[in-house]
Amino acid sequence: MKDLSYRIILRPEPEGGFTVTVPSLPGCVSYGATLEEAKSMANDAIQAYLESLKKHAEPITDDAETFEGQLIVHCA
Repeated sequence: MKDLSYRIILRPEPEGGFTVTVPSLPGCVSYGATLEEAKSMANDAIQAYLESLKKHAEPITDDAETFEGQLIVHCA
């Protein structure tokens, strides 16, 4: 089994906790009450997503070759 790398986005929720999305895996979303729990839940969600890809003989890709940046856009 090889290691795969996925970018996750952890968004704080007004009622508490964090919603986690995995941009390169559409629909892969999870939640945790703390950052650590959110990361653990994201790992579980990614594992389940990958199992579904395997089951349906779909390609499995990761973010190992993805570059990320941030832009600040001035808006009037």
